[in-house]
Amino acid sequence: MYTLVRRFIKTGIGFLFLGLVTGLWVMVRRDIFGIFPNPYVVSAHVHAVLLGFVMFMILGVALWLFPRAEKGDTRYRPERAEAAYWILLVSTAARYVGELLQARGRTTFVGWLVVAAGVGQILGLAVYFWTLWPRIRSVGSHIREARGEKF
Repeated sequence: MYTLVRRFIKTGIGFLFLGLVTGLWVMVRRDIFGIFPNPYVVSAHVHAVLLGFVMFMILGVALWLFPRAEKGDTRYRPERAEAAYWILLVSTAARYVGELLQARGRTTFVGWLVVAAGVGQILGLAVYFWTLWPRIRSVGSHIREARGEKF
């Protein structure tokens, strides 16, 4: 397992614990003090767990497991996967913080921050899958399928 894969997976685990702590905070306020969560806090929690944890884990494992690009394939560039990581990390963290700030009091600036972070998340995923596209290929299974083998 190489460095970028470990970074994706460890970042995912970090976001999981961030989401768990946020969820615990929401649960204590709701169930002990009767204070129901602000929708922005719920959104921050969801983004930490679903995009922060689930997507970073999926992206890291996919990067690890998918076949390497064929030799001479100039479409695959590892630096794009690195760029996708940083775009997603910054965007997801900004989205989380922005949503929590919106819960304290909506402002136009923070609203734009949240929207920009959401666009960044889309951009980061697009760069990632653009990078991974050449690696989504058969490695011998097409030959077995041609002989009639069922999977």
